[in-house]
Amino acid sequence: MARPFPPMQTVSTGLVVAIVGFFSSFPIVLQGLGAMGATAAQAASGLMSAAIAMGLAAIALSLRYQQPISVAWSTPGAALLAVSATPVAGFSGAIGAFLCAGALTILAGLWKPLGRLAAAIPTTLAQAMLGGVLLPLCIVPFKAAVELPWQALPVILTWFISGRLNRLFAVPAAVVAAALVVVFSADGASVRPEAYLAAPVWTMPSFSLASAIGIGLPLFVVTMATQNIPGIAVMRSFGYTPAPGKLFSSVGGASLLSAPFGAPATCLAAITAAMCSNEDSHPDRSLRYWSAIMAGVFYCVFGIFAVAITGFAAHADPLLMGTLTGVALIGVMANATFAALEIPAEREAAILTFAITASGITVFGLGAAVWGLMAGGVAYIFTTKLR
Repeated sequence: MARPFPPMQTVSTGLVVAIVGFFSSFPIVLQGLGAMGATAAQAASGLMSAAIAMGLAAIALSLRYQQPISVAWSTPGAALLAVSATPVAGFSGAIGAFLCAGALTILAGLWKPLGRLAAAIPTTLAQAMLGGVLLPLCIVPFKAAVELPWQALPVILTWFISGRLNRLFAVPAAVVAAALVVVFSADGASVRPEAYLAAPVWTMPSFSLASAIGIGLPLFVVTMATQNIPGIAVMRSFGYTPAPGKLFSSVGGASLLSAPFGAPATCLAAITAAMCSNEDSHPDRSLRYWSAIMAGVFYCVFGIFAVAITGFAAHADPLLMGTLTGVALIGVMANATFAALEIPAEREAAILTFAITASGITVFGLGAAVWGLMAGGVAYIFTTKLR
């Protein structure tokens, strides 16, 4: 029987989880949506719908299963979008690709062979693909430090110093520093957003094989390999026993519902799942699910004000936003690169995947992530299976 009210400790934990989850990665989501051709209104709608989708999914799933099921938007997926070419059909083509990724996630939950196939992709190759996607983004802060030193350096230094004190709050602190930079760089001009409450913007999807394979499939793979599957593993490490198939289908369904409003992908969380599941969430492990529920509530609140956040961000120099995105992803890239090169026998295939993905090439309408994973997969078979 669920308690009617959450314990106060879980309320504070949920707020911290939401602050970390939202403010550590919303610049990446905006960057990804912008690369897909979204207008300012569509980007605000995408950020709003992504936050509300993960908030409502976390609330519903945690209440249903009485477990701390933390849900997130796909940060690696958004980073993938940020380095991908805009579809020929523009943002409507991207929406079609988002729907394809969501449908594949539902299918992976319902049809075990696809779920097993996604899980069978070697971790080293999936992490190498992620590392290759992130490399161009992680270089931007250091380019900005040369081209825009008085704006980029305060953000980089704030991120670095805050990370030495508390790693979880390094990126939110950098966001605050960037906001101050925008205000002080305005020379008295108003940086207030034109609106404070977000409104959903429906974008009619268009479908093409090139977008489905070049954007939808990599979005599905990177989200499954770096978010959904690790999210299940994190929960199990704390003694919880979620049903993977049902959770995959649920977050895939949330992706389908929110995609027409601009949200790239909803998925299970990994880092914030640990925050909701450990003893700091609540001493009584049977009550920790309230932390995930409260995080979901705060995600929805942040989502409602997404247009104010995007409106303020519009006053920032693109290099400053790129700096925020880069510092937010450096830790993720470090972990991905380490995991990619961890097994000596698979390093050659992994570095091939990494290099091709980082190259940013597009051949026959397919992006670098697809070619990197394909080339790495062939190399993996020859170096590990056909010796």
